[in-house]
Formats: sequence, structure tokens, C-alpha cells
Amino acid sequence: MVTVENGKAVKLRGNPDQPYTRGALCVKVNRYLEHTRADDRILYPLRRTGPKGSGQFERITWEEALDEISVRLRGIVEEHGGEAIWPYLGTGSLGYLQGCEGVAGRRFWNMLGASKHWLNICSGAGNSGLKRTNGTAGGMDPENFALARLILLWGTNTLTSGHHLWKFIQDARADGAYVVAIDPIRTRTADQADEHLPIRPGTDAALALGLLNVVLSENAQDEEFLAEHTEGWADFRQEILDHPVERVAEITGIPAAAIHSLGIRLAHTRPTAIRATHGLQRHQGGGTALRTIAAIPGVTGDWRHPGGGVAFSTSDHVHLNIDRRDDLLAEPVRTLVMSKVASQLDDVKCLWVYAANPAGSSPDANAIKRGLAREDLFTVVMEQFPTDTVDYADIVLPATMQTEHYDLHAGYGHLYLLWNEPAEQPPGECLSTTETFRRLAAHMGMTEPSLFDSDLELAEQLLASGHPSLEGITLDRIRKEGWVRMNYPTPFTPFATGFPTPSGRLRFPPTGKAYVPSHSVRTGGNSAYPLVLITPAAHLFLNTTFANNPELRRRAKDPVVLVNQADAAARGLVDGQRVRVHNDGGEFLADVEISDRVAAGVVASPKGRWPKFSPGGANPNAVVAERDGDMGKGPGFHDNLVEISPAS
Repeated sequence: MVTVENGKAVKLRGNPDQPYTRGALCVKVNRYLEHTRADDRILYPLRRTGPKGSGQFERITWEEALDEISVRLRGIVEEHGGEAIWPYLGTGSLGYLQGCEGVAGRRFWNMLGASKHWLNICSGAGNSGLKRTNGTAGGMDPENFALARLILLWGTNTLTSGHHLWKFIQDARADGAYVVAIDPIRTRTADQADEHLPIRPGTDAALALGLLNVVLSENAQDEEFLAEHTEGWADFRQEILDHPVERVAEITGIPAAAIHSLGIRLAHTRPTAIRATHGLQRHQGGGTALRTIAAIPGVTGDWRHPGGGVAFSTSDHVHLNIDRRDDLLAEPVRTLVMSKVASQLDDVKCLWVYAANPAGSSPDANAIKRGLAREDLFTVVMEQFPTDTVDYADIVLPATMQTEHYDLHAGYGHLYLLWNEPAEQPPGECLSTTETFRRLAAHMGMTEPSLFDSDLELAEQLLASGHPSLEGITLDRIRKEGWVRMNYPTPFTPFATGFPTPSGRLRFPPTGKAYVPSHSVRTGGNSAYPLVLITPAAHLFLNTTFANNPELRRRAKDPVVLVNQADAAARGLVDGQRVRVHNDGGEFLADVEISDRVAAGVVASPKGRWPKFSPGGANPNAVVAERDGDMGKGPGFHDNLVEISPAS
């Protein structure tokens, strides 16, 4: 909720009437109004004057910017074809108008025949794994965690990355629920849980099988649910039997007694709710991990119980009419993969970046910077602040922020649609994403009517899907009320009577594929890089968003790498020492924090810092290799082998 006085936003607070947030704001957005007025806000179009990467620009007019962009785009299309243009859209905004979820710019790019963009970097592997099991990545309503009696927080640091859920977990605990954190790091969430299982990175599917092995030994499987609502059970049952607790303990690094104890709880506690989020599936076996975890409530029958099941993302429960107008394409075009910008940039002649910061957020950061430095690459960045990616741009276009434009939001952790009404005029000459593309289309002489639809017209189109979940939710209503729960029952049990698969049944993973060892388990021995690096979410930054905020940077202090005492002693490292974390891909600098929060063989350094604000000019993505996971081309941010050495 924003309070406006004399046309200016003066106060930001949570809405206490909103059932999911209950009036709370996270530490990242508490200072959002100050952030919109920060000294480093980009307010006017800019043209590069220095070498790429220098961040040297001059102010130009919108007319000059549109002129130069129009000439360059036409020339690229004529000489190289439209596919030489890569519209690189990220998750800096999750709005269905201005951001990655919807239609911003796609109609314009289709008119030019530009390449399509596969936004896989957040949840590609997990979505793919869940869809192979359940037919959809949509799972239980997170609010129903209040009804659970056993809660598994699997690879998710709720108090840092989704703290609104914690209120429902607290409600469940008040009624006697037991909370277990399964995480390679003893996070602040693990500190608050009843139990923490320090799993070896990349071995989640094996743990799921080991827990189910105990369920079978207790004869606690739901035979009725298995018979009526699943397929492939006989083969999957054998896969479970092939993973006894002792074997799983060796794979996961979790003591056999702890696995057996949790397996007993799982066998006899209904309902059990599992929260598994994006960090869990950012390794080479990520899709398989989610697919196997999703099988757990199929065996226990938890999907039939309110408060039971798996919550990964609610996005697949959102049935807006997202029409990106592929009919405007003259012919089919290729699709470029967001997480592979380092290797797929070679034959791109125009990179157009919006709501993204690939120089700070994508794998193989050093190769990305080399690609961005190409003089024959015309780079346009629509941004609010001078990120590392902006430093390589030829043209920078000033973008609006949330309090300055219309947008329709859904989120991926709840079942509400939310309307974003502008609270104040944009500063300087900032334009919304939709308005920028409207002006550019007009400047290039395009006449396709849909290119010029207003934001309110686009919102009405989105709501007009005809899906029952949106019946009665009109633009007028959502603008008046601010937020509306989609038409799902309370409590919501999405798969109690069937699954959106061809057979209507949950599909168990095939035999022999339920556990895929990840690259990250190759530790120790003679490897030059014996440590597994994971890069969890920072508490004060949202990916690289807010990482330029002076107060949040001050509170975050210098970057650290968590190192177990045994690994520190073996390398002669002391607490607070500046070190190089390195492999063949590159290196970054951090200060050692000797801690039992990570096990021997595992080190951790939070993501999200801008390279330019990091010692040595690099963040952990300098050592993250660009490679595909097992499903959905998911990236391997938590799949990296490194060594740590004293910094010179």
C-alpha cells in the first residue's frame, strides 16, 4: 500500500487485510520508495562514449535514441535477418504487462522476426520435473501449510526467500506440526526448524527414495490412492526398494538414523506438506530431484488431504490469456536460452536487455563480458540503475519502477491476482516497458494495431481467458479491490481426484532414472577442485536487484565464503582472511567465515552482488560453468567444483 500526498508517494506499507502477506514487507522492499529516488537512478536516455564496459555515457534525447535504434535494427534485419536480434528478458519484473510473465515487447519482436527467448534460469528444471510427474508444476496452495502436521522445507530458506509462508508454518506449529529443514547449509530457517538434515548438494532424489523406503518398510503407503490415481507404481516401488537407508546415507551424507527417523514420521503423519523451491533444482540432477520429491505424496496419498502435497510454484494455476501474437511472425524463428548467453551470443548482432542483468546474474560471467565487449554487437539496455550490463550498452533507455506504471501480478507463491496502479509520475524521462515499445513501433513506421494497445487494454486481454479460475475477475474489480483470489476453493486440494496428465494419473519416475548423481558429488580424491560451491540467495538482495542500495550494501558488508573448520585447517585459512575461490572458469574474492553451517567438502557464498561492487570485480558466477541440467535446460548454479587459496 502506497500513501500519496500532492502526487508523490510518501509512505509504503504492507496491507494487513491481504490474507497471504498480512501486512508484512521483507527487508528488501522496506526502503523501496527511497530506492526509486536513489542518486544513481537512470533518468534519461544515454549513448555510450567510452569503451564497452567503461560505463561512460552522454545524455541524449528520446528522439535521438529512437532514431539510432531504428537505423541499427533495420540494418541488422536487412543484413543478417531478424533472428540476429536477441530480446533478453529477465525476472527483474514479474508483471504480466511490464515483465517476464507477459507480453512486453513480444509483438514488436515478432514483427521484426527476432529470436525467441527461453526464460529458463529460475525454474526450468523444476518445472519440467514436476510436469513429468504431475502434469503441471502447480501444486498445493502455500496457505494450506497451516493445516499440515509434518512440514519439509526442502532446499528452501523460507525466512530469506519467501518469508510470508513462515506465518502459515507458525500456525501449523501452534497445532503441533513438526518442521524439518533439508539443506546443505544450516540457514536461518534451519535454525528455526525442529530438525535440520545437512544433505550433500545434488543428492535430493536419493533422499526422497530413502524416505519412501522407510514408508514401505512401515507398510504405510496409501494403496487406494496408488491404485486409483497413479501409474508406474510397480517399477517405482522396486526403485525405492533398491535405495535402503544405509545406501542413501552414504550418498547424501545424512546419518542413517536421521533418515530412518524422518521416514517414520513421514510414514505416519498426515498431512505432510513439502516446500521445495528454486535453489533445490539448480544442479545437473535438478529436474529428477523435483520429479522424485513430487512422487512422495503420490505414495503416501497426501494429495488427498488438505495441507498435504508439494508446493514449488503456483504459476501453473494462473490461467491468464497470454497471447504473444506469434501470428505476426513471417516464419518460425529460433529460440535462444537465457542461461546460455555466454555461448549463444556469437552470431547475435543486437542484444536487447530488459528486466535482466546477465553480466551479474548468468553463468560463465567472464565469457559473457567478453561477448558484451564485441564492437559489432549492438546492445540496448532498458534499466533503472547502472548495472554491470548497462556498462556494456551502446544505448541505455530509462525504465520505470513499480510505483510509476500499471501492471498485473500473480506471483508464484500464492493464488492471488494483484493490480499495480501508478502512484506517481515517473521521474526524469523514464518510460514503462510497454510505452517504450509503443513509441519504438511508431518510430519505425509499424502499423499493426496490436502494437499500440494501451496498458489497460492489455490487462483486459489478459483477464479474458475464459478460464473458470478467473470468472468474475474483471479489470474494474481488480483495480478497485487491489487484489483478488482466483476462483480456487479454500482449502485447495488440486489433485485429490486426478492429475492433468493424459491418463489422469500421477506418473512415477521410470526405473533407473529416479536418482541422477550430480556433478557436485565428485568431491575429494585427486581433483584439483575438491570443494563443492553453492551460491544461495542473499538475505538483503533479490538476485542482483537492490544490490546497489547503499544501506543494504552496508548491512551486507564484504562478500564471505562459508568454510567448514576441517577444510579451513587443511588449507591454513583463518577467519576473516581474504581468499580466491577459483576453478578453470575464473575466480572471485571473498572473506573466509569458518563455520559449522556447512559440512566438510561444501563451501557457500551468497549470490546477488554486482561484480563492479565486489572485490576483484567478480561475483560467484565467475566460477559457475554454463551447462544444461537433466531437464528444462536448467542451469547448474549449485554444481561447481572449486578450490580456495589465499588472495595475494
